[in-house]
Amino acid sequence: MMEIGVFDHLDRGVAPLDQLYADRLALIEAYDRLGIARYHLAEHHATPLGMAPAPSVFLAAVAQRTRRLRFGPLVYTLALHHPLRLLEEICMLDQMSGGRLELGVGRGISPYEVGYYGVDPADAQAIYIEALAIIRKGLAGGPLTHAGRFFNFADVPIELAPVQRPHPPLWYGLARPDGLPWIVANRVNIVCNGPPALVREVTDRYRSDWAAAGHRAETLPKMGMTRTVVVAESDGEALAIARRAHKVWHRSFMKLWEKHGTRPVNAFYPDNFDEAQRRGFGTAGTPATVLDALQRQLQEARTTYLVCRFAFGDMALEEGLRSVELFARRVMPELSVA
Repeated sequence: MMEIGVFDHLDRGVAPLDQLYADRLALIEAYDRLGIARYHLAEHHATPLGMAPAPSVFLAAVAQRTRRLRFGPLVYTLALHHPLRLLEEICMLDQMSGGRLELGVGRGISPYEVGYYGVDPADAQAIYIEALAIIRKGLAGGPLTHAGRFFNFADVPIELAPVQRPHPPLWYGLARPDGLPWIVANRVNIVCNGPPALVREVTDRYRSDWAAAGHRAETLPKMGMTRTVVVAESDGEALAIARRAHKVWHRSFMKLWEKHGTRPVNAFYPDNFDEAQRRGFGTAGTPATVLDALQRQLQEARTTYLVCRFAFGDMALEEGLRSVELFARRVMPELSVA
């Protein structure tokens, strides 16, 4: 059976913010109960696309509301975090959850979000690389000394440690095969957002590069793709929900880019759900309709992990609960690895 995860922007809908948090935590409890493997939370700032700009805060609540569900950021925007502070938060979350943290890292997709924090977007990649090296060293134990371009400190005591050693599993959002050398060298799990044909380029290359590095096929990290999924008792009902909610979500997705008169890099989402579905970014319908669409995409993309977006835009809690329950009972058991 295909392993299923959830990706969540935690974007603003129409409910008050306190209700959004409460509803999402109720939905996450359902993910835990229904056998979803992982919950991946985005980090965004100064945009309605992300109402969890401090991912560790929300994930601490997730840790307390769940028992089996693994969870983590996808990704921590490392250019906006001091590595010493973040490695402490990572240790706390892993300890509070009994070793269920999944550690997604990256530089962040939006130059405007890091720019609002006073970070030069041109430096974001270099900050990310340096910060990650510090975090990984600190998670292995202290004292910690570092002299670099962006961070300098000496003989820092490290009083916390993660449950998972040497560190929680690493995750990265990968748009194209170009980034695979670092991915392979560091045994990183990936999630792709692209259309199936592009995802297939990434997965084929990951498999070949993994083998070329001398690793066994059975040790290959997870290769996932994200898809928006709405399940209902009829195709018409599911499509109506998806079309309505997608409009709200896409407006949030584009808000900062449109404010600055540009388009996102490596983001392909159409502004209407019908086109998104036609191009393979999502599916809405009965369990049979959704199963058929997802199984065909999994076979084309050759991924080993499916990450679903079950809650987005102005979807009501009841709509999300019904969708994921139908998915878990009548779709998830039938999905198979390509």
